[in-house]
Amino acid sequence: MTHVSKTHYGRLILVALILVLGAYWVGSRYGPRQAEKVEARHLAVQAGVTEKTVASKNETLTEDEAINVRIYRQASPAVANILTKATEYDFFMDPVPVEGAGSGFVIDPRGYILTNYHVVAGAQTIDVILGDQSRYPGKFVGADRRNDVALVKIDPKGKQLVALPLGDSAVLQVGQKVLAIGDPFGFQSTLTTGVVSALGRTVQTSETTFIDAAIQTDASINRGNSGGPLINTHGEVIGINSAIYTPSGTTAGIGFAIPINTAKLIANDLITEGRVRRAYLGVTTLAVAGWLAEALDLPVQDGLLVETTSKGSPAAAAGIHGGDRVAQAGMRQIYIGGDVIVALDGQKVTNDIDINLILNRKRPGDTLTVTLYRGAKKMDVPVKLGEHDGN
Repeated sequence: MTHVSKTHYGRLILVALILVLGAYWVGSRYGPRQAEKVEARHLAVQAGVTEKTVASKNETLTEDEAINVRIYRQASPAVANILTKATEYDFFMDPVPVEGAGSGFVIDPRGYILTNYHVVAGAQTIDVILGDQSRYPGKFVGADRRNDVALVKIDPKGKQLVALPLGDSAVLQVGQKVLAIGDPFGFQSTLTTGVVSALGRTVQTSETTFIDAAIQTDASINRGNSGGPLINTHGEVIGINSAIYTPSGTTAGIGFAIPINTAKLIANDLITEGRVRRAYLGVTTLAVAGWLAEALDLPVQDGLLVETTSKGSPAAAAGIHGGDRVAQAGMRQIYIGGDVIVALDGQKVTNDIDINLILNRKRPGDTLTVTLYRGAKKMDVPVKLGEHDGN
């Protein structure tokens, strides 16, 4: 998998995507509701269908078609349509009911379901409809907002749920076949197919959220697919479909999925500890480049000026210095005189997203080497990372 740090994150941070992705998360509470009178009928429950007729039909399939049919039959019962309700307020502060829809998938027979955070964010009620049309109230367990991953729980009430096996997104290769199942525009249990188009992209989706090491695919993904599984030909989930690049609001053949290895860590934390264990450094920084670096007479043209270190934080414990005086920079007051961070574990950093990307791959207790300038002196400072107390 391409490592984004090798070319200054390869400039793979697709900042331009922010303008295009915007509201085009591929499933949000502003997305279309489930289409009326459209039912998902499964082969096994259609009237008059027997094992003999199924076997007869299978004999006519090509090898590729047989894979599609097999994966769909195995996986579709575990893919969920997630419906949410919330209340927002208009300009006159009148309450406005808002409904939304997205996808998810069962990862544990006890009823744990992975989805995107933006599918369930702010929801007052969550309803989960599985592939067999059984319906359950959903409980929000927790989320990692930065990675846009959430966990929902349903009570199967003794029913044996189908759970999807989770694969290894680290062994993916460009060109291999993938399948997406979800509920685009409310059409439940829709299958689309494609290939892994690229790996290792960092897709910034807002000022504070991103998909790290995103899986790019040309499998057709639309609004409502968000939170659904991207599956390999072994029937294993290798990603969570999350965002699309689109100039029109519909699929343009460029979709992005969160690697399942990222989601597995988050789900395990939420199930076993009730929270996401996120690495924490404890600095507020200001990007310095061009005129600001010259105005402050800094020894480098790119880097992050440490304005403050949080009291009791790992950065403070390691002796990293924040600013000691105030200056005016345009319309903003800034703290100057602090250290200038230029790299973390040898990887160049020039903005907050760079820091977040590196911390995203660390765990509390890991040691991070912070390369910084204190005045004209360059030094490496080891920092034992702490744990962030929120999402």
